[in-house]
Amino acid sequence: MRPRLADWMTPVDRDILELLQNEGNRELVLTPRLIAENTDWERDTIRSHVLTLSDHGLLEYHDESAGIYRLSERGRAYLRGDLAPEDLEPE
Repeated sequence: MRPRLADWMTPVDRDILELLQNEGNRELVLTPRLIAENTDWERDTIRSHVLTLSDHGLLEYHDESAGIYRLSERGRAYLRGDLAPEDLEPE
């Protein structure tokens, strides 16, 4: 079952999180460009949402110098349903 979106979230945010989660397989680490290539969203849209998800502690850098992101433990908890959408305020 998919987690409920927080008030500030859009389907773009869920798509990013679920892509990186790569359910049933090894988690992915990707740049915003590669996230865009693997979704129906434009690169600029992805970049903006990645920054917002990072501000809320759901994503973190895997490699900051290369701009590669991964799920944070907080992001994993949200996707598992262990963190309520109303608890997703910026860190």
